[in-house]
Order: sequence, then C-alpha cells, then structure tokens
Amino acid sequence: MARLPTNSDLDRVTALEEQLAHQSVTIEELSTALAEQWQQMDKMKSKLDALTKRFLDLEDATGSSPENTKPPHY
Repeated sequence: MARLPTNSDLDRVTALEEQLAHQSVTIEELSTALAEQWQQMDKMKSKLDALTKRFLDLEDATGSSPENTKPPHY
C-alpha cells in the first residue's frame, strides 16, 4: 500500500523545485555572459590581427631598423 506524502515531503519537494528554478536562471545568465565574452574576444582578436598587420606593413615600409648608436653627448 502506497503511503501518502506528508507535509515534510511536500516541503522538501517544493524546496528542491525552487532550488532547481534558481539554478536554471543562473545557468541561463552564465550562458548569456559567456556568449557575450566570446563575441568580445572575437572582436578583440580581429582588432589585434589588424593592428599586427598594420605594424608589420609600417615596419616593412620604413626599411631596415636604425643602428644603435650612442648619442652625441657620450
């Protein structure tokens, strides 16, 4: 014969359902934040790549680097 749930059992189930609901919201918020961070990282990587290319182009355009010479006051 099945026993009927007591108030204690119902309270435990309710508490677990509340905890699950809060965890679901937290997981969704974390997932959204992570997706936004990946987008930012992708944008920053694109900018870094563009700046690296620009730097290398400027370096090529200026020719060889000047020699390290002592300033005239030495």
